[in-house]
Amino acid sequence: MGLVTSFAGLVTVRFLLGLMEGPMFPGIVLYLSGFYTREDLSLRVALFFSSASLSGAFSGLLAAAIENMNGVGGKPGWAWIFILEGIFSVLIGILGFFVIPSSLQDSNLLSPKHKDILEQRRKRDRPSLSVDDRFSFKEVLRSAKSLHVAIIFISFFFLGTTLFGLALFLPTIVGELGFSPNRTHLLSVGPFATAFAGYAIYLTSTDKHVTYGALYLIVPGVYAVAPILAAWMANNSEPHYRRASSVAFGFMAANCGGILSTWSFPSNEAPRYTKTTIMNLTFSAIIVVASMANVLILDLKNKRKVQKRADILAPYGDDAQSNETAWKELGDRHPDFCYTL
Repeated sequence: MGLVTSFAGLVTVRFLLGLMEGPMFPGIVLYLSGFYTREDLSLRVALFFSSASLSGAFSGLLAAAIENMNGVGGKPGWAWIFILEGIFSVLIGILGFFVIPSSLQDSNLLSPKHKDILEQRRKRDRPSLSVDDRFSFKEVLRSAKSLHVAIIFISFFFLGTTLFGLALFLPTIVGELGFSPNRTHLLSVGPFATAFAGYAIYLTSTDKHVTYGALYLIVPGVYAVAPILAAWMANNSEPHYRRASSVAFGFMAANCGGILSTWSFPSNEAPRYTKTTIMNLTFSAIIVVASMANVLILDLKNKRKVQKRADILAPYGDDAQSNETAWKELGDRHPDFCYTL
C-alpha cells in the first residue's frame, strides 16, 4: 500500500490485503484448537489476543518514529509505515512457515513420549477427531443451523463494531482532542499498553482481588470479550470442519461489524462522540444478554442429549467402529459431548 500511486491501485491492494489477512485470526484459533484440549484452549486464545493489545501499543510508537521519514525517497511518512511494517510482516510469515509445526506429531520441541501424552489428551477431549476427516458442505450447513453458533455470530458482529471502532479510530479520537499528529501517535500507545498489562495481570495472578482489578485495565472490556467468544465457538463445535466453519462464521461477523464501525465516529460529533458511545454501550449490553441466553440454551441442550441418549444413538451399533462413526457424524450433537458453558 505504501507503493501505490492511484486510488484504483489503493483499493486493489487494500482488497488483496484484506483477502490475505482475513483468514489469519480464525485460522490461528482453529490451529490452536488442534493442539489443546477445550479446557486449555481459552487461555491460549487469550494469550494470542493479548498480542493485539501489545501490537496496538507498538504501532503507535512505530508510527510516531516512521512519520519522521516523511519525504524520504519522495514518499510521505504514512507510506513508509506500510512499507516497513509490511516487510516485517512478510519476513515473520516466511519464518513461521519453517518454524511453526503443522501438527503435534510434527513438533521438534516435543519428545515422542510427550507427543503421545498430548495426543491421548486430545482424543479423550475430542473423540470425534479423525485422521481421515474430509471437508463436507454438510458440516458447514450444520454449523450454520446451530442455534448457539448463530447467537455467538450475532455477538461477534456487535463486538466487531466496537472493537474495530476502538482500534481504528483511537488515534482520531485522541487527535480531535487537539494534539499534534505526532503526539497523537504517541498518546495512542497508552490505552493499548494498559490493556496488555491488564491481560498479563489477569492471566498470571492467583489473587482474586488483583485479578478483578486487572479487568479495569483492559480497554473497555472489548479485548477481553474477543478471545472468550472465539474459544467458546471453537469449543462447542465438532467435528473439525464444523468447528472450522463455526470459527470462520464468527470472524466473518466481526469483520462485518468492522465495516459498520467505519461510519461510527463521524467528524461532526467530535470530540465527545456521544451517539457512538451510546451505540457501543448498547451493543455491549446486547452481547451480555446474548451470552446469558446462550448459556441457558447450551445447558438445556446438554440435558436433552442425556435424556434422549438412547434415541440419538439408536441408528448406531455398540461396537468400536459404530461408536467412531457416531462421533464422526454427530460431532457436538453426540450425547456424550458436553457443551462448555
